[in-house]
Amino acid sequence: MTDATAAQAEASTPSSGHITGFGSKGYRSYVLLMLMLVYTLNFIDRNLMGVLAEPIITTFGLSDGQFGFLAGWPFAIFYAVMGLPIAMGADRYNRVYIITACIVLWSLMTALCGIAAGFFTLMMFRIGVAVGEAGCTPPANSIIGDYYPAKHRATALGVYSMGVTVGAVLAFLFGGPLADMEGATFGAWLNSVGLSGLFSGIDWSTVEGWRIAFVVIGLPGIVVALILMFTVKEPPRGYSDPPNAAKTDRASMKETFKELSRKPSFWWMTLGAALVAFVGYGIFTFQIPFLVREHGLSVREASVNYGAPLAAISALGTFMGGYLTDKMTSRSFTAIAWVPAAGLLLAIPFYIGAFFSSSLVVVFILWAIATACHYAYLGAQYNIGQGVVSARSRATAIAILLIVVSIIGNGIGPQFVGIMSDVFSKGAVANIGVEGLSLAACNAGDGLTETAMAACSSAKSTGLKSAISVTTLWFIVAAACFLMSAKSLRRDYVADIGGTAE
Repeated sequence: MTDATAAQAEASTPSSGHITGFGSKGYRSYVLLMLMLVYTLNFIDRNLMGVLAEPIITTFGLSDGQFGFLAGWPFAIFYAVMGLPIAMGADRYNRVYIITACIVLWSLMTALCGIAAGFFTLMMFRIGVAVGEAGCTPPANSIIGDYYPAKHRATALGVYSMGVTVGAVLAFLFGGPLADMEGATFGAWLNSVGLSGLFSGIDWSTVEGWRIAFVVIGLPGIVVALILMFTVKEPPRGYSDPPNAAKTDRASMKETFKELSRKPSFWWMTLGAALVAFVGYGIFTFQIPFLVREHGLSVREASVNYGAPLAAISALGTFMGGYLTDKMTSRSFTAIAWVPAAGLLLAIPFYIGAFFSSSLVVVFILWAIATACHYAYLGAQYNIGQGVVSARSRATAIAILLIVVSIIGNGIGPQFVGIMSDVFSKGAVANIGVEGLSLAACNAGDGLTETAMAACSSAKSTGLKSAISVTTLWFIVAAACFLMSAKSLRRDYVADIGGTAE
């Protein structure tokens, strides 16, 4: 359905007493599941870089600092910058077509990552992924708002948001095994299904598994985009709102900043959430390299046995954090801020214990507990972000929050861990005492003796372990920020969530 036909349909908008949403119940459910699938693909392709980190570092001879930059800044900046104009376009043009175009873009760019010749080309393709993925959530949220009336909208958005966790889990489950696949094995599989003729010019024995992973995981998104375009109708704007609903003008950026300037709880929370993301993205980016280097796992073993389960546990932590906050708010209004702070402080010793344990069973148990405590904060950032401003400023306030979180978290987090890993690894190489050995030689990997290679492996494992351990200490600062937010929260809050005064 085009915008023109959608506009014609507005005449049939139901009365305020019988708002059921656009389309039949079954069709609304189909649309919601399609959008959740799109969001799932978004996070599979976004997270794939971290899953394939170690083989990429090895192929291109990168330092951890270089890979941290590659995984952080280019994606974060373009994702943050492009989100606003695409969202503005979604307010004016056909949202289904916008999402379709964005899926095709990020899927193609993900596949092209598999043919990257080096650092620069891989960076450019990742920028393309960021631009495409920036156009997913704003129009999808807008479509859901028109398909579902207000009383069902929170549940619908909750289903859509499941794509974050499902995407992270699937990135590990598919990316890890494909990364470990030999090119010759994949070529033989193509031959067995009669498709080898399409790729007759390729010597599969020279193709690395991580390249296959990018292509195989990226290209199916184009099929999903076409299905979306031909089966999902563009709903009339405002269809599921009551006809007599008061229209609230969205506040300008300047007006929102003026309102937020009087809300210190928002800024303390935003800084705290950004620092949590700083640690979270840093750990995620180097999670698989750590397990490969420290415990000798393959990328497949690390992804399937550890990455995927821990990603699922992060969702449990988010749910438990929200549940505990709801339970505690009746006793303490500021539980929305101090529950996350407590979770972050608890996560530190469990994370560090996991990083330094020699038993993989202990590693998993401690890491799982740390992850659950870590992600208890997630609901708080949106509750506080929306709760301290008027209704007309909420969307812009959340946009400001997400830009700060993206730049500090996704942008600086991986870079910080990478740089610190290089610093600690350089010191470890020097302490080993192998004559003529340097971190640069370790990264290049050419002409090294077995003794030197073993020394490099040990030094880089020690360096990365120290780096991610130091990074988790930023949770102390993040927890302090949430506690500072609590000090002015009652005064700043405009939404009614109950709770006793403190």
